[in-house]
Amino acid sequence: MNDQLHELRPEGPYEELSETPMPRLSSTEFARFLDFIEKFEDATEQSLSTTQGYRELHMMIHVMRNHLAGRLTTPTSLADASGLSYGTAKRGIESIIKRGLILSRPRTKSGKTVSLHPSHAMIEEWENYANRIKALVGNTFGLDPTSDATNRIILDEPYQSPDVISPPAVLSQRLDLKGGLRVLMHADPTFMAMHNLKRQLEAIFGVDIKNKAKSIDSLREEILANARFAHSHYDIVTCNLPWFGELASQDMLLPLDDFIDRESYNLSDFHSVAIHSARYAGKQYGIPVQSTPELLCYRKDILESAGLMPPTTTEQLTKVARALHDPGKGLYGIAWNAARGTPLGHTFAFLMAKFGQPIINLQRIDGGYAFEDVTGDQLRPMFLTDAAFRACEYMLDILKYSPPNILQMSWYERARSYAAGEVSMAYCYTSLAPLFELNEKSPAWRHTGYLPHTVGNRGRPFVPIGGYALAIPANLSEERVDAAWAALRHLTCRSMSKLYILNGSLVTSRLSVSRDPEVSSLSPLISVVDRMAREGIFQAWPRPPVPDINAIFDVAGQEIFEVLAGRRSIKQALTRAQDQADKLMRSKGYY
Repeated sequence: MNDQLHELRPEGPYEELSETPMPRLSSTEFARFLDFIEKFEDATEQSLSTTQGYRELHMMIHVMRNHLAGRLTTPTSLADASGLSYGTAKRGIESIIKRGLILSRPRTKSGKTVSLHPSHAMIEEWENYANRIKALVGNTFGLDPTSDATNRIILDEPYQSPDVISPPAVLSQRLDLKGGLRVLMHADPTFMAMHNLKRQLEAIFGVDIKNKAKSIDSLREEILANARFAHSHYDIVTCNLPWFGELASQDMLLPLDDFIDRESYNLSDFHSVAIHSARYAGKQYGIPVQSTPELLCYRKDILESAGLMPPTTTEQLTKVARALHDPGKGLYGIAWNAARGTPLGHTFAFLMAKFGQPIINLQRIDGGYAFEDVTGDQLRPMFLTDAAFRACEYMLDILKYSPPNILQMSWYERARSYAAGEVSMAYCYTSLAPLFELNEKSPAWRHTGYLPHTVGNRGRPFVPIGGYALAIPANLSEERVDAAWAALRHLTCRSMSKLYILNGSLVTSRLSVSRDPEVSSLSPLISVVDRMAREGIFQAWPRPPVPDINAIFDVAGQEIFEVLAGRRSIKQALTRAQDQADKLMRSKGYY
């Protein structure tokens, strides 16, 4: 019973969404520049005998600041903020709108009430203005405009490089979605950041947003249940990358190719392996919203103090875990997913990959295995292989140097254990790295090193890619589909991805976002992941997006748990797993 209860909540407290999310907007260079210009103009007006006119600058700053903070601006609120009489302010607002700098967007179908937003042109103007002002100040006072001195004068921030991504602009037309945008999301820090930005996203889309968050197993069950309704209860669903084979093969998701072709939508900025994982039978069914590799995290300070080198092979890792294991002091060697079911099933698949064999009979290609368009005998489970046996032996080895609650440990628990300083090493998805990368109270803060998975015999260095992509349910009412695509496209754009990271996430599917200096400065993990992506070691084949792969993971997670619990031999468990998985795949007519 305890195991069953645990599986309902494998990823910690992230399913709890507050009714009134509190945005934790990080200050950016752009926001601080607005503060500087406002103070500069105030000082000018107080010191010089100038005519105020329409005070357009104050009004523009007010609109821009509200946009960055997700606050609503109306003509009345903007007039009040200007400090002018209502008539004078109204003429000023109309002038700015006429010049295409502010968008006036109806808040209702009647159009009687409107909200005001900076246009894309206005955002670009202000970014150019920021760069010109810094250059002007530098030249006037004999300073290099890119120097620390110049930036201390203006922003106390590094100089904005061309790689800095602009804040997201609002849609010119509000989404036509009766009842608002309905999103089913995964319960992790990235989607919690999205939820905490709910007000800002509502301002961008012009509609209410209704979020529901589920942990991994519950999320999949919710998607399957939703597919049985005549009309989808969600406009957008969040899918784990390995699920696309199952969901697309059963026609539960809407192909996105027509939208992509119609808009010449460019996918080249996304991690290639994530894009390919969200395809099935040559069609694109999802757009990645986060790519989160699973890495080996280790305490640099503890290994250095012990005179140990970071491990790169399974044998080295076992030796390091043994050397650092000290239960008497409450310190353990390594944390990993050993909880029954899905968590352990994923661990087993990754450990098989360490020894050079995928969990199913994928075709070997240069640099790995082909995981797209998998059919026939390629879907045969591979439990009765040397790699499967070695994976089990390896788990039994590191089990001895794991925390006492290891058999209840899954994604959130292992990351929490590492963040709390209980273990010296942990396998961890980067989506949960904020627990220690952004938490100064964690003993692991600024003391964490990252490595690809250690390899065994015949294995090659690799990083298993995880993450989620947004998709549109196939049973979504036709009149909502276009608006759902517009929302999906914007929720996965560069500027949104950056916004999630500025508000508590550390993962992105966008190459350009990783190279944004405001993003990369937040954590050394950002550049580590970017480097690994450029090295081409991200791999999807250890957890391939093929039909019924989730069922194979569950079989593995159930049978191998009995080995870890000491109730079954490795040979017995692998034989039972092969028989069950074979029976399942044959019943589906795969081979």
